Amino acid sequence: MRQINLQCPYFERFNLSIETIHKADNGNSENVHGLSKEQLATREVVIIDIASTVTDYWSYAIGTSHVDLSKFKSLRTNRGPLLEGWQDLCEPVMTAYKLVTIDAPYWGFGYRLEQALLSAERALFLESHRNCFAWIDEWYGMTMEQIRELEKQSDSSLNEKLGKIASVDGTHGLDLNDSDKNMKQLN
Repeated sequence: MRQINLQCPYFERFNLSIETIHKADNGNSENVHGLSKEQLATREVVIIDIASTVTDYWSYAIGTSHVDLSKFKSLRTNRGPLLEGWQDLCEPVMTAYKLVTIDAPYWGFGYRLEQALLSAERALFLESHRNCFAWIDEWYGMTMEQIRELEKQSDSSLNEKLGKIASVDGTHGLDLNDSDKNMKQLN
């Protein structure tokens, strides 16, 4: 299991947690996260089908790869296309079970923030897992060490791109790594 916890220094009571378990199944396992009866009663199960073409606001905000997985076929693995019912027809198949817990205990906007973040996470999971399948020919056959190196390179490249946000006129930017300086610039 892998767990990610995100907190925001400006909203000290806010918490977002994502727990991930990968299983070699078609998504029909019950309670893989070992939740209590109380937790199961409040849990909402959302099935995300990477072959789905349904998009919403968050899909457009995050960006889409424009790969139609119902037509895509991997040259190296001969996997695909993903047609309706692919979860029960394809072999091998793996499911990423994600338990997303968001607590934004703020009167007036907490519930809306939680719902917006859940929608954004869903779109992010959908797009990233679509890309993982669509890019299979680029990573298939790599060792775990090679995959970790690819992750580091991707993180570094992304951090370089996101490290500075250009102003509207493009003359200067904000350093995302220095929040105190940014607050002074924004005030």
